[in-house]
Amino acid sequence: MPPHVEFIGVEKTYDGRTLVVRNLDLAIARGEFLTLLGPSGSGKTTSLTMLAGFETPTRGEIRLEGRSLLRAPPHKRNIGMVFQNYALFPHMTVAENVAFPLSVRRVARGEIGPRVRRALEMVRLEGLGERHPAQLSGGQQQRVALARALVFSPALVLMDEPLGALDKQLREHMQFEIKAIHRQLGVTVVYVTHDQGEALTMSDRIAVFSQGAIQQIGTPTELYDAPASAFVAQFIGENNRLAGVVAAIEGRRCRVRLADGSTISATLGLDLPRGAGCTLSIRPERLHLGLAAENRLAARLADVTFHGDHVRLRVLLADATELVVKLGPRAAPHPLTPGQTVELGFEARDCRALDVPGAAAIDSLHPPALQ
Repeated sequence: MPPHVEFIGVEKTYDGRTLVVRNLDLAIARGEFLTLLGPSGSGKTTSLTMLAGFETPTRGEIRLEGRSLLRAPPHKRNIGMVFQNYALFPHMTVAENVAFPLSVRRVARGEIGPRVRRALEMVRLEGLGERHPAQLSGGQQQRVALARALVFSPALVLMDEPLGALDKQLREHMQFEIKAIHRQLGVTVVYVTHDQGEALTMSDRIAVFSQGAIQQIGTPTELYDAPASAFVAQFIGENNRLAGVVAAIEGRRCRVRLADGSTISATLGLDLPRGAGCTLSIRPERLHLGLAAENRLAARLADVTFHGDHVRLRVLLADATELVVKLGPRAAPHPLTPGQTVELGFEARDCRALDVPGAAAIDSLHPPALQ
């Protein structure tokens, strides 16, 4: 089946020298919930606005359902948009806001009322159609914006940091609301956020952006368990890092020598040669205390914090490298006292040898042909 949305060699520059988006090739399946995730300035929002039609690519092609969008104005693309600031018309009622996309598309008046009612029922706002936006909570206003984006049955829905203005509890609730509506309708969603927890919770796949390019794309599980670079490992979830040098390689496993001369068994996350500097990536929940394991490290306990569902330990290695350990409350040995010596254990499959952060930074200069 051909992609529903396709970016082919897309690039964007504003000054003719610096690429904001570089050589973007991305295929999105029909009905997929794809999140563009990355820090500010990574190119994710620019990619979304080019898809929406608010920006024009400097190079490349963007297609929706097999047809080029480059000459199509935003209002002709059949795309719904949900913004962080809701972008509701304050002088219109809720029903009028939701009906607006139907009116501009010249939908028959007799169809508008039933379609608005269905859209409001879908977001659980039935009975609130006569209120104005100022009379609603932030979560309710976001639901109105979502109903307005869906009421005309768009081919695609784009969401740009839609939950950024909500408090933590409401934001988490709305994540499940949006995902439930996505499952119900089967609409294709492209979602932009810098919140990795939000991306892991909601997405079918995540494209991690940095410096205008996708660093890795995959399911939440793939990105968390098998990051392809030190940047992705650090950006997706909490992560411990150890610096070392690849001392030996056997298939997809390797031995990494640490600064103190000890060696660690790890999984090669990249095709690193023998003698290369690397970063070992280990998730805090993959570390444990006092159990048999392939790898063992002596450490000093610096801090113990109880979080209800887990105990969080902060430990220091001999060279002052700080690691975080997360243990289930029943897995944590007692007593645990700051200052005591502990032994960390972990398996090679849970430790990935990756690049050194910044060593392979992408050149920000535009190719000479566009200068």
